[in-house]
Amino acid sequence: MNLTIPFKWKMINTNPASLTSPPKIEYKEKGTWTIEEAYRFLKHTAEEPLLHIGYLLAIYTGMRLGEILGLRWKDCDFEKGQISIRQTLARTSKGLVFQEPKTKSSRRVIAITDDIVAALKKHKALQNQNKLLLGAGYQDHDLVVCTSKGTPIIPSNFRRHYKRMIREADVPKIRFHDLRHTHATIMLQLGEHPKVVSERLGHSRTSVTLDVYSHVIPNIQGGAAKKFSEAFQATK
Repeated sequence: MNLTIPFKWKMINTNPASLTSPPKIEYKEKGTWTIEEAYRFLKHTAEEPLLHIGYLLAIYTGMRLGEILGLRWKDCDFEKGQISIRQTLARTSKGLVFQEPKTKSSRRVIAITDDIVAALKKHKALQNQNKLLLGAGYQDHDLVVCTSKGTPIIPSNFRRHYKRMIREADVPKIRFHDLRHTHATIMLQLGEHPKVVSERLGHSRTSVTLDVYSHVIPNIQGGAAKKFSEAFQATK
C-alpha cells in the first residue's frame, strides 16, 4: 500500500514520506592508470592491430565498450576530427543487437586529434585488406571495431582479450570501463574544464562528473590556487 494515500485523503495529518531520508549516493574512487601506464598498455596492444584501435578509442575518448563496438565508419568525420555516437552494441537475450544510445546526453559528438584520425585511417586500410582477402566471405557492417570477417565482436570476448593484454603489458589490473575513468581523470588533471569532460563522457549534467571525479578536484584546486597567487605576485 502506498503510505502517502491516507495523507492525500486527509486520513492522517503527517505525510509518512516526509519522515524518511533518501539513500545517499556514494561514488567510490575509480581505478585508473597514469599516462605512463596507459602508454605502456597501448604500446603493447599495438601488436594486436585488429583490436588495438578499440583500446585507443577507449583511452583517448572515454567511450563506453558498447559505443566502441557499435561505432561505424560513417560516424567518423576525418575532416572535422569528430566521432558521433549514434548506436551501441549490446548482448541481450535475443543475441547481439545494435541500439540507439539510452539517453539524449549519450548521443554526442566527440572531438578527436590528428593522431587518432591517422590511427583510424591505418585501421581502415587493414580492414580493406581483409575485405579483399575474404571477398564474399566478408560481412560488411561498416563497423570500425569488428572481427577479421567484419562481424560484430561479442563484448565478453573483447573483455577477455583486454584482461590478457593487461597481464602481458604488466600494468595495474583495472576494469575495461575504468579506461573511461582514466580518460576523464587525466583530462581533469591536465586542467580541462569539467563541462568539456562531461560532454565527452556523455553525462547528463556536469554535476555528475564533479561527483564521480571529486577525488581529482582537490589537486586541481591546489594548482588553480597556485596559478592565482602567481598571477598576483607577477603584478608586484
